[in-house]
Amino acid sequence: MKKIKAVVDRIVDGKHVVLLIGDEEEEKVVPLNKFPDEIKEGTWLIIDFSDTNKDIIQKISIDQRETDTRKQRIKSKMELLRERSTKGRND
Repeated sequence: MKKIKAVVDRIVDGKHVVLLIGDEEEEKVVPLNKFPDEIKEGTWLIIDFSDTNKDIIQKISIDQRETDTRKQRIKSKMELLRERSTKGRND
């Protein structure tokens, strides 16, 4: 099996998940029922694809460490932007 990281870009119609897969961020639409219940936009995953067919998903697991790391990075950037915005108004 080939393991690849992916991120949940969005959930469409409550039935499908749009993934951005790998460094190339290739879009792939997968039925929602293939995923753990707790996924949401921004959740990072490790996807095991079949060795013989890259379109066949063998297993999907949540990469909690990557999800937490990315969320923290975004939070830090948002705080910095808010700080700059507030500072700019006070000058």
